[in-house]
Amino acid sequence: MRSLFVCCVRSVIMSSQSATIIRKRQSSDLAAFRAVVSKARNVVILTGAGVSAESGVPTFRGAGGYWRHYQAQDLASPIAFRANPSLVWEFYHYRREVVKTKQPNKAHLAIAELEERFSKENKNVCVVTQNIDELHVRAGTKNIIELHGTLFKTQCTCCQHVAKNYDSPICEALAGRGAPDKNVPEARIAIELLPKCTEPNCGGLLRPYVVWFGESLNSETLCKAESELEKCDLCIVVGTSAIVYPAAMFAPQVAARGVPVAEFNIEPTPNTLSFDFYFEGPCGLTLPPALMP
Repeated sequence: MRSLFVCCVRSVIMSSQSATIIRKRQSSDLAAFRAVVSKARNVVILTGAGVSAESGVPTFRGAGGYWRHYQAQDLASPIAFRANPSLVWEFYHYRREVVKTKQPNKAHLAIAELEERFSKENKNVCVVTQNIDELHVRAGTKNIIELHGTLFKTQCTCCQHVAKNYDSPICEALAGRGAPDKNVPEARIAIELLPKCTEPNCGGLLRPYVVWFGESLNSETLCKAESELEKCDLCIVVGTSAIVYPAAMFAPQVAARGVPVAEFNIEPTPNTLSFDFYFEGPCGLTLPPALMP
């Protein structure tokens, strides 16, 4: 019992010391970070749900992170789609419609402005995002790698054709469907009325062009991201806890090469202490001044 107590006390002390180190770094590095940005020529910015959350996009994580009585992982999977494509399409139709009402926030805009400024100086900024809402695109970012796909593309389950789709509703049968209220009954839409492929001689059932639980990232997309990470001389992590692989290893691998890594997050993450810079708070507040010229 005594050894267990000692271990617990040591753990608390170490956690407290780590938190103290993080807090000290947070308040003193802005000028140093801006100096690093000014010297960088190839910047990779890794973004996650925290950036979109500041625009009001639901994350479906943590307390209250449900659609009806489902967690996202219960619906975002090939198994769920095969079992009930109508229900899955209701969920994604709701997400599409919600995102269309949201606007890029100051963090999205600051990133797009950095890319534009750097391009005029023959320097490169690449955004590698786990988000599927296209808010970076709407903010003006051009060089973007969408690791998990996008809500606004579809893929045919028969011919595999991928196409952009901004229709609202995506099909007539989904009009007015997808309300998150847990008391709303399922639409139970027949498969033939769900989104269909328009390629000649196909007509197959469409699915959202997103990477679901149990699926691997697109190999070409992953290779592009890795290529950008290998040549970057500055990596910026924004609004992501970085616990989902393989993206979880991106920034630590860059840091292991001795390349500066900065994290902008609402709270510390498991990798925070291994990075050169940490800025705590909403990304819309902390990121814009850090990226100013």
